[in-house]
Amino acid sequence: MRSAPDRSGAAPPRRIEPAALGRPLLLVNLKTYPTALGAGAERIARTLEELGRSTGVPVAVAPATPDISRLTAQLRLPVLAQHVDPVDPGPRTGFVPPEAVAAAGARGSLVNHSEHPLSPSEGRETALRLNRLGLVAVVCARDVAAARRLARLRPPYLAIEPPDLIGGDRSVSTARPEVILSVVRAVAAVSPETVVLCGAGVHTRHDVEKARELGAQGILVASAVTRAPSARNALAELLAGF
Repeated sequence: MRSAPDRSGAAPPRRIEPAALGRPLLLVNLKTYPTALGAGAERIARTLEELGRSTGVPVAVAPATPDISRLTAQLRLPVLAQHVDPVDPGPRTGFVPPEAVAAAGARGSLVNHSEHPLSPSEGRETALRLNRLGLVAVVCARDVAAARRLARLRPPYLAIEPPDLIGGDRSVSTARPEVILSVVRAVAAVSPETVVLCGAGVHTRHDVEKARELGAQGILVASAVTRAPSARNALAELLAGF
């Protein structure tokens, strides 16, 4: 079915399909932990790429912005930004327009992470700008209501991450399984093509297995890998759950 034109008379931008990153997906957000910057980011990403290839599980990484070019130059796994600003390139000191991460080789960006929240209008504009550039938006939601609202943007990926469980020892898939079930149903009712990822407190293969049983099609993790004594062992444990 053809898309209806927008107010300017032009067809809306093409939708980025979930296959752009693959599914089920393990997406590792490196945040800005000291051990995951520079050479540390490359070590973790290289290990993630190697283990993803050996297990057959699609993987992607979201490093700090200065490390995007380093990783895209050295590795083949999809690299995403952790945040972009809904602004045009130009006199924007300190901002990160989507065009900047695209020029660095990124395949997309996280949007509205709980540690870098956006207003509803900012989140919408950011997701739309990424889509227009052919970049993948992984939109983050803190609860079921936010997931239902954000699903109206029809993003390729939507991650549910209750903020109080992020970085903790309790996985959302075991502590609040009803949240994942409700989000999966809410998103499917609005945007059936959107892939739901589960984050917050996911550490073990059991956490991953439980999330997938509840309907999540992928995992978004950070501290389980970046703060682990061995990133390799932590990644192997998570991938075993797929």
